[in-house]
Amino acid sequence: MIDEQKYPILSRVDYPSDIRQLSLPQLKQLCTDIREYMVDTISEIGGHFGGGLGTVELTVAIHKVFNTPHDLVVWDTGHQAYPHKILTGRKEALNRIRQYGGISGFLKRSESEYDTFGAGHASTSVSAALGMATAKNITKVDKKVVAVIGDGAMTGGMAYEAMNNSGVLKTDLIVVLNDNNMSIAPNVWQISNYFTEMISHPDYNKFKGQIWDLTGKLDQFGDRMRRVAVRLEQGIKAVITPGMLFEALGFRYFGPVNGHNLHQTIKIFEQVKDLKGPILIHALTQKGKGYKPAESHTQRLHASTPFDKLTGQAYKKSGEPVAYTKIFGNSLVEIIEKNPKVVGITAAMPDGTGLDILKEKIPQNYYDVGIAEEHAVTFAAGLATQGIIPVLAIYSTFLQRAFDQIIHDVALQKLHVVFILDRAGLVGADGPTHHGTFDLSYLRIIPGMVIMAPKDEAELRNMVYTAIEHCDGPVAVRYPRGSALGVKIEPGFNKIEIGKAEKLTEGEDVAILAVGSMVHYAEKAVAILRENNISSELINMRFIKPLDTQLLDEIALKHEKVVTIEENSLPGGFGSAVIEYFNDKNYKNDILRIGIPDAFIDHGTQAELHKQISIDPSGIVSQITTFFKSTKSTEKVTY
Repeated sequence: MIDEQKYPILSRVDYPSDIRQLSLPQLKQLCTDIREYMVDTISEIGGHFGGGLGTVELTVAIHKVFNTPHDLVVWDTGHQAYPHKILTGRKEALNRIRQYGGISGFLKRSESEYDTFGAGHASTSVSAALGMATAKNITKVDKKVVAVIGDGAMTGGMAYEAMNNSGVLKTDLIVVLNDNNMSIAPNVWQISNYFTEMISHPDYNKFKGQIWDLTGKLDQFGDRMRRVAVRLEQGIKAVITPGMLFEALGFRYFGPVNGHNLHQTIKIFEQVKDLKGPILIHALTQKGKGYKPAESHTQRLHASTPFDKLTGQAYKKSGEPVAYTKIFGNSLVEIIEKNPKVVGITAAMPDGTGLDILKEKIPQNYYDVGIAEEHAVTFAAGLATQGIIPVLAIYSTFLQRAFDQIIHDVALQKLHVVFILDRAGLVGADGPTHHGTFDLSYLRIIPGMVIMAPKDEAELRNMVYTAIEHCDGPVAVRYPRGSALGVKIEPGFNKIEIGKAEKLTEGEDVAILAVGSMVHYAEKAVAILRENNISSELINMRFIKPLDTQLLDEIALKHEKVVTIEENSLPGGFGSAVIEYFNDKNYKNDILRIGIPDAFIDHGTQAELHKQISIDPSGIVSQITTFFKSTKSTEKVTY
């Protein structure tokens, strides 16, 4: 149970029905309690932070005014939804958020009936909400539908596709734009607040409706009056609000409103909830609101590992090697210093991908396109047609969104675009929406694509160099989240021959073909197997496409038993590529594929998840030992 003395109102609130019994002063205290509870909890365990602090009043107001869970609220991603989780039966579980066996850091339909739509990727909420609003019209069920979308997510084209469709369908739908970045002068706030209250008031809308009906009966004179009235209202809005774009998309626009003024926010929701057609409420909020370190460092405290509550500084872990992300960022800067035709592109994740280093040191070669992965890929393709070498750094899970652009705009035209896939494999606490478990599968099927995976940071540097300087078509380099292995890095770069693997150990009983992050685990497994009298030949394959077919031919003749190891979904992955090659050559070897099973893996630390699915060293040993027991002969193969 949470402390009643420290959180006097929150301790009494378990579900939104409890909120609806509270007075305005109690609701304000509830907001204070939520912020304090979030700071106290997340500072100890880590998590997404700043966005949720900015949506406290919005969340309280939504659950106060709307009859959730009967009325449907769709949140865009989960960064801003921690207060929503706290108020929907999960406050006691917050201290296990994003931890193994705990609640998800994102929205999850199986977790709560209040989570109406799962979301870990941005720009989806309006589309999903429109689908729900349309469904209620079909089923004749009376319920409200609200979508909450951040201004960052509005850089994604999908949001505008959905809004355009909403305007065409004219379905009853309320979209709340949580804007924590747009700058609007204070004097505009006062005018727009007055205007918004006026045009959202029930009496105004009733009067407007009556006038509209009356003028409709007055033939040409009435039509002229309607046109004048429309121009008048639009003219006022154009002068004092940024809402004309939304009006053009078919939405009635209200705002901007102060998203931290609880009274005003509740009032606007009450006044618009029964209006017909698409409605957009533009709420201005402050990321990190109420916690000074988060207000001052919105990027750093967007998400954080455990941190000091007083300073907001993350606790430092001593002795850890440099992260792969930083290795990549520094390598790219070194390369661009010698080749200015190389540029870096991010989709709103400069810090997360290491491109913040390029942004700081060579800003003229840095581009941030916003949360718009599809655009990022085709933008890169356009650059490539003019002799520029674009290096597109995107999380593996987010590049999935641009699959068609990779095929149609890059690969089909054989353009030299370098894809750097950070967070490949299981990423840990962010869970299934962020695991990069499909990239080998979805990239491998694309003609002309070269795919590499480094075993350590030194090989990562050389692969980035090779991808930029020595490839003439699309190429992808994928690497895991977190710290590298701490191997020595020599100055400069070395070219890696395309499609050539690296033999690490000799062995007689089994050939183990590993890629990327799994090479290190495989080395540990080989040592254990050796103690169990199983002699393993370990290969760092390095390339998933093209495969080192000369080496595979040698392995097929030498070893009856072959094991492939990858941190990717098994269907269609690296192991599948090896089996396809062996089948095409009519080889009859026994092959064991080790990797991520055909399932969505939940959240936890990377080590916990690796152990869960048996791709850690002990799991690899166990699977190979069972493989030996299930197959009889260990003799060499002859063809």
